[in-house]
Amino acid sequence: MTCGAGAARGQFAGTAGDFRNSRLRSSSPGESRGTSGGPATPVVFVVDDDVSVRESLELLIRTGGWQPELFESAHRFLGQPVQMTPSCLILDVAMPGLNGLELQDRIAAERPHMPIIFLTGYGDVPMTVQAMKAGAVEFLTKPFSDDVLLAAIAKAIERSRTALAHEIQLNSLRERYASLSRREREVMALVVAGLLNKQVGGELGISEITVKAHRGSVMRKMLAASLPVLVNMSSQLGIAPPREPAAVPSNTTFVRR
Repeated sequence: MTCGAGAARGQFAGTAGDFRNSRLRSSSPGESRGTSGGPATPVVFVVDDDVSVRESLELLIRTGGWQPELFESAHRFLGQPVQMTPSCLILDVAMPGLNGLELQDRIAAERPHMPIIFLTGYGDVPMTVQAMKAGAVEFLTKPFSDDVLLAAIAKAIERSRTALAHEIQLNSLRERYASLSRREREVMALVVAGLLNKQVGGELGISEITVKAHRGSVMRKMLAASLPVLVNMSSQLGIAPPREPAAVPSNTTFVRR
């Protein structure tokens, strides 16, 4: 982003009272910001090759109650470890090397819980459409007010908080699924596909009593209170439905395994 130091500072100028009021409007009741034992302070990352813009944004972000982290290039930003903290990224579109839209593609794959706010001194409709279709929260073209940017940050942080909560829940679900034995996973896949215990036994070559035992173990390990809950968990995990079950002759005798 190319602009002089004076222009950049003027762009993000505002009173401390305005910042505090904007932050109060965007904060959740009782939210802790960096206090011991409370939730971590949300982080606002800034990637812009103009030092004056980075400095001005740092002041705005701090006064708004968030933690700023500043980077002069996309490559420096990508070199930082992923933080599982509510966050967003304020990103310049036109930068040397990896540009803003290219970085957006990387973040979508590697940091899906981090919404992006684009800032640019110029912009065209196709560029804006591309950024918004890829999930950007806002695409702001200068000049814009501090309140508009603060509102965009608050919106992005809330979106990040929701995405992180979902990701944490999914990771916990994956850990529980990983605790299942191979046979328990096989039983689970067939049960959530709608097969009866007898059909599951026919598919796996085990007795119906053994199927019931494995099924009970699956429910306990997955913390599933009911079959519909287990089906929902399976959907979240992306477990593919098994092939069509084989017919089970009525006179079949199973050997317990």
